[in-house]
Amino acid sequence: MSGLSWFHVKHLEQIRLLASEFGAMLDDSQLRAFDRYSSWLLDEATQAGGIGPNEAGTVLDRHLLDSLTFLAPLERTPRSVLDLGSGAGLPGIPLAIALPETEVVLADRSGRRCALLNRAIRVLEVDNIEIVQTDIADLQRPVDVAVSRASLPPSELLPHLRRLTDLGIVAGSTRYDLEVEGYETVRIDSEYLDSPRWLLIMRES
Repeated sequence: MSGLSWFHVKHLEQIRLLASEFGAMLDDSQLRAFDRYSSWLLDEATQAGGIGPNEAGTVLDRHLLDSLTFLAPLERTPRSVLDLGSGAGLPGIPLAIALPETEVVLADRSGRRCALLNRAIRVLEVDNIEIVQTDIADLQRPVDVAVSRASLPPSELLPHLRRLTDLGIVAGSTRYDLEVEGYETVRIDSEYLDSPRWLLIMRES
């Protein structure tokens, strides 16, 4: 893995191992994409307010590894993933890197954030990402999986998930089991995470 930037090789190995635990086998080109994305988060996203200015030490655990936990509930590789309220591309960009055959749509209502996302995908040179500037209520595109980390409270997000997909995966908590009507709560444990994660899963039969 030559040509790596600041992101230590041991961190990339942690990413590779966690992804493989959830069924995604990353090659060197994908790991280099994670390296570029990590650098972009620190060099550009922090300056633009995409992530907090004091998050340099948490990019690996709070953002990259956390995003890869969204792979855990997948029973098969989806054809399409929609990231609702993508912000700086989390979890959508890590999922797009890990799932190169999947079409990933990053949706955000902010033009500033969409411009930031366009810059990110140019830096990453990935070709399975589309960026859409829109409000969640206006989305009409059905997808295999919809994901979200911080777009709306889970209870408010639920009707949109039911409209758009049969499988919705929403970030829960990194500290406690959160129960929300309409969702199944799943705890994600791994030796490669600094703490357990809880995901809220919406499944339509």
